[in-house]
Amino acid sequence: MKKYISVGLALISFLHLEAQTNVSNSKKENKGKLSTAVLPLSDPTNTGKWVLNTEVSDEFDAPTLNEEKWYVVGKFENGKPVYKHPDLPNKKVWIGRAPSQFSGNNYRLENGKLMLETRWEPNFPFSQEPDKPWGKDNTRSKFENLTTACLIGRKFFQYGYMEIKSKAADAEITSAFWAMGKGLELDMFEHFGDHRQPNKLKLDKELWWSIHDWTLKGNNSVYTEHHILDFRVADAFHTYGVEWDENGIKYFIDGKLFTEASKEKIDAWAKEKGFEKGYVATKPLSIWLDQETFPWHGVPDSKEDLELNSPEGKKDDGVVDFEIEYVRVWQKKSK
Repeated sequence: MKKYISVGLALISFLHLEAQTNVSNSKKENKGKLSTAVLPLSDPTNTGKWVLNTEVSDEFDAPTLNEEKWYVVGKFENGKPVYKHPDLPNKKVWIGRAPSQFSGNNYRLENGKLMLETRWEPNFPFSQEPDKPWGKDNTRSKFENLTTACLIGRKFFQYGYMEIKSKAADAEITSAFWAMGKGLELDMFEHFGDHRQPNKLKLDKELWWSIHDWTLKGNNSVYTEHHILDFRVADAFHTYGVEWDENGIKYFIDGKLFTEASKEKIDAWAKEKGFEKGYVATKPLSIWLDQETFPWHGVPDSKEDLELNSPEGKKDDGVVDFEIEYVRVWQKKSK
C-alpha cells in the first residue's frame, strides 16, 4: 500500500511541477501580449460586454516597441529625421508645432512603461521652414532647441472605450492622448504640465477635450469642454477613459464618470457657434500619443527652464518624460 501511495505522490508532484513549468513558459511566451480578460477601470464587472481590441491596445511591457501597431514619427535615416508614413507614403506628415519638432529618437520603454521624451536639443537637424501661422497676429515660429515625441496608431477602429493610464511631463509641454480620422479629430486630453504665466495658475490642473471638423476652413473646433481638476496632471498617474459611440461621449477619470455629452448636446453647442453640426466623430479613428509646445502658454527657453521641476539627479540630462503605463481599447461584442 505504501508503495502505491509513494507512486501516487510522486505522480502528483510531477504533474504539479509540469503545470508550473507550463505556466512559466506561457508567461515567457506571452510577454508583451495582452490578456483579453482585462476590463475597463470604470466597468470591472463588464456590464458593457466589452472585448479588448488587442490590435490597438498596448501594455508597453515588451522589450521593443511594436512598430506594427505604432508609426514612430521622425525616425532617423542617414543622420536626418524622415517624415514618411509607412501606410500612407504620399500623405504629408506633421512634424510638430514649432519651436518643437518630432524626433523618432524621443521614446523609450522602461519598467513596463512607454516614456515619451521632450529634449533640449539645439543641435538637432531642425526644419528650416517656419511653422504655419497661428493666433490673431499670424505668428510664425522657428523650429529650434526642443524635440518631442509622436507615435501614431497604425490600426483604425470605430466606437468603443479608450483608456490610458499616464502621468504628464512636468514642464511647459503638452502630454496628449488624441485620435484622428478622415476629416476629424477627437482630443481626449492635451495636458499642459506646468506654466510660468501668472494669469494661468490652474493650467497644470486643466482638462479639456474637444472635437475638430477638419473639413471646415479656419476655426474647426465644433465642440470643447474645459474643466479644472483637483490634482496637478504631472504629479501622479491617473486613468482617463472615454466611451465613444454613435450617441455621444462619456468621460471617466480614475474609473468614475466625470462628464458626458450626448450627440444632441454637442450638435446644439456647435450650432450656437455657427456650425452646421458638432458630432462628427462617427468615423474610424487611430490613436495618437505625443508631446507638443503651445507657444501661447509659454515655451521652455533653456535646458534649466525645461527641467525646472525635474527630480534631483535628473536636472541635467535635458529630458522630461510623458509616462504611459498602457493604452487600451475595448469594443462591444458583436451580436
